[in-house]
Amino acid sequence: MTSLNDSRVAYFSMEIALNPAMPTYSGGLGILAGDTLRSAADLGVHMVAVSLLHRKGYFRQHVDENGNQSEETSPWSPEQFLEPMKPVITVSIAGRQVRVKAWRYLIEGITGHNVPVYLLDTSLPENTAWDQTLTDNLYGGDTYYRLCQEVILGIGGVEILPKLGHHHIGSYHMNEGHSALLGVALVEERLGARPIRSATDEDIHAVRHKIVFTTHTPVPAGHDQFPADMVREVLGEDRTAAVERTGACPDGPLNMTLLALFSSRYINGVAMRHGEVSRSMFPQYPIRAITNGVHAATWTTAPFRQLYDRHIPEWKCDNLYLRYALGIPIEEIREAHLEAKKALVGEVRRRTGQVLDPSVMTIGFARRAATYKRGDLIFRDRDRLRWIARTVGGLQIVFGGKAHPRDGGGKELIRKITDHARALQDQIRVVYVEDFDWQWAPLLYSGVDLWLNTPKRPQEASGTSGMKAALNGVPSLSILDGWWIEGCLEGVTGWGFGDHAADADDEAYEAGSLYHKLERVIVPMFYSNPDAYARVMRGAIAANGSFFNTHRMVSQYLDNAWLREEELELAEQESAQVRTA
Repeated sequence: MTSLNDSRVAYFSMEIALNPAMPTYSGGLGILAGDTLRSAADLGVHMVAVSLLHRKGYFRQHVDENGNQSEETSPWSPEQFLEPMKPVITVSIAGRQVRVKAWRYLIEGITGHNVPVYLLDTSLPENTAWDQTLTDNLYGGDTYYRLCQEVILGIGGVEILPKLGHHHIGSYHMNEGHSALLGVALVEERLGARPIRSATDEDIHAVRHKIVFTTHTPVPAGHDQFPADMVREVLGEDRTAAVERTGACPDGPLNMTLLALFSSRYINGVAMRHGEVSRSMFPQYPIRAITNGVHAATWTTAPFRQLYDRHIPEWKCDNLYLRYALGIPIEEIREAHLEAKKALVGEVRRRTGQVLDPSVMTIGFARRAATYKRGDLIFRDRDRLRWIARTVGGLQIVFGGKAHPRDGGGKELIRKITDHARALQDQIRVVYVEDFDWQWAPLLYSGVDLWLNTPKRPQEASGTSGMKAALNGVPSLSILDGWWIEGCLEGVTGWGFGDHAADADDEAYEAGSLYHKLERVIVPMFYSNPDAYARVMRGAIAANGSFFNTHRMVSQYLDNAWLREEELELAEQESAQVRTA
């Protein structure tokens, strides 16, 4: 049996979705991280992951009848799910020695292979009361709190791995730039007792050879930046000088994405289009692309799991077998979907008191409530939407998604959707489910008839919600951005809209294109030609489900980004020589 300490790849992420009862994630980034590790466990990859504990979680969302969001903390008990580890390390933060321990969670794959995940925790009595809170809140606190967290993740994560028995790491994978300070820690590890200011270009090159960086953010405003004075206070003079040497502070503030780019041997965006956008933002770096996926066994709901088990028994081990869904009779696709739809209708009624009709075409939209995702685009012309529902076929819409507590625009978006729901209530039922999370997600991804995605181009890095829907036979209607540029086979896996490049910024045009597809193509097919609609459902499984999964994605990282076995051996020999010297 392979030892847990044989891990060759260390995966760093500020958030990781590990268990529905553990609020260690906020949304897509954390779900992706968890799905990546679940596929690594299934595929037998020698891997370890590092994140923070987030004792108080992200937040629980409440939405009142007027669409006003309020929040409360989401505390949980690590002792119920995790194994405390004995090693304790010390990380220097603003001249203070902050002690850090780890809790371990084991992800078991379908063959019994385990991937250990370590969640770092500063809640130790030796720390000051404030330092004990540093691993409490995911994306909480102010900028200073956030920088301290990123020191713990990047520097603390590198320092604690050997103490936990992981001595053979060849690739350090940064899932977004939050952990970019791990490059500084690796240089210090290489130098031993020598100060970091003595690092040579050879030292930096050797460290860079070990680092992989995945960027998820296609707009400059989405990258973490910290004021120069704060960086100097938190990191100290020597580490600050090392960071400034990388060119990560071009205008004064430290840009964590620039630091991550400088520090990495391999850099990738999360969809082919996102790779192009990222290269235009950072033309001095060779940015590649590996399109995101989802963990098929996690996000396929019971009716479809049972369907695939009957017809394609190999699908969990090798998701490519889902191509053979083309041979599943469409009657069985419809039966599985109706079962999933009834489950959604029942849960909506139980949780909200609102009654949906299983016979009515149901559209789903569940994303983080952010203005660029434009959850209210479908309501731009309410009169036309009413006309479609009245003359072409009935509609009902289910929304979900949280706005960050400090995102006023996102909160206003929820209020707008609630206002639209009230105005349309006599003709179109619109439901906003509060506190959308891992518990709600499978119900919605499988229970609606059409998955809607309306981001402002090119701000969708990838998007994975539509991938989860496709695994459950739900086609997408989406702007051609992110993964959907690759996944959209028009009329086969779903539909695109707003695809006229010259009108990319014309919201009125995009809304009109959306209504046109609903009115002329999708709603008539749903009601008048259900066999044709079921064939699109089947096409979404076969073409999208079989490819847009993390089994394929992890295999691409193994082939293209993470060090191969022979390279790992060389890296290990070099590390041994450095330690001996």
